Amino acid sequence: MLGLFATAFADPQINLGILAVSTVGTAFASATQDIAAYAARYQAGYRMGMIWAGAGALAFAAWAAGDTSGYLHSAWGVSYSVMAMSMSVRIVTTLFAPEPSTTEQRGQTAKKKPFLQRTKAAIVEPFTLFFHRFGWSALLVLVLIATYRISDVVMGIMANPFYQDIGFTKEQVAAVSKVFGVVMTLLGAFIGGAATMRYGVLKMLMLGAVLSAATNVLFSMLAQIGASLTLLIAAVSADNLAGGLASAAFVAYLSGLTTRGCSATQYALFSSLMLLLPKFLAGFSGIVVEFVGYSNFFLITAAIGVPVVGLVMLVMRWVPESADET
Repeated sequence: MLGLFATAFADPQINLGILAVSTVGTAFASATQDIAAYAARYQAGYRMGMIWAGAGALAFAAWAAGDTSGYLHSAWGVSYSVMAMSMSVRIVTTLFAPEPSTTEQRGQTAKKKPFLQRTKAAIVEPFTLFFHRFGWSALLVLVLIATYRISDVVMGIMANPFYQDIGFTKEQVAAVSKVFGVVMTLLGAFIGGAATMRYGVLKMLMLGAVLSAATNVLFSMLAQIGASLTLLIAAVSADNLAGGLASAAFVAYLSGLTTRGCSATQYALFSSLMLLLPKFLAGFSGIVVEFVGYSNFFLITAAIGVPVVGLVMLVMRWVPESADET
């Protein structure tokens, strides 16, 4: 919350260093929060939160800017302040939510152990248990985790600049994302969850990987055609449907990889690895767009999703779908 407020009042044209520090601090706090929130399995809510932070932020910035065109720091300050105040809901909820009954018991048990032993149990054992469970195929699993969302994340970082550059208003983007984004995300998560139970996790991982890459082609078409509201609705709907489906299957897969006793730590590590490479590559998205244009950029993001399909096929062949827990 404090990081978002700092971001709101840091003008990148004047205080770029402060903005960088506040952004890194917000990202660090968000990662810690993800670890704490693991047990909730909040994927559908997480994606709606992303829509709120993306399209919602654009809507508040447009409202605050009024008739002013171009960049206006005060308008984005209002937007980030609203995002920061949104965190108060989670803060109040966390304060009043009861702790799980096992937490206190585990904490009391952990206090009796020496520091080095507690450190080993918290950091070393999750790794050793994972590699002992899967053997050499654990490396293949880690590569899949690191690359599964690469197409979606690298494309998504340039979505909002793309919408504005081809002529859509902030209000149009917010309206389409709010209505079709939320509905299709929930629908995709529901279909993904139901289909995963019926057809298995790996088959849905395969479908999610294919759809996540294929839907990026719609954005390439939108870049060539221009500001077509109909095609925008189709692209946003398809992207969020595929994202909801892929996310539901991926969360189920990550949950199945964890071992009792250290599931939260392992899931947190998997989640961090999931975004490490995609976020790093996404940082160069703007440079790529400047060189090749939006249409080719979206085709590239679709192409980098193709190897992920091959990785899923290798995992289906070489990794035990249900390894015995230790």
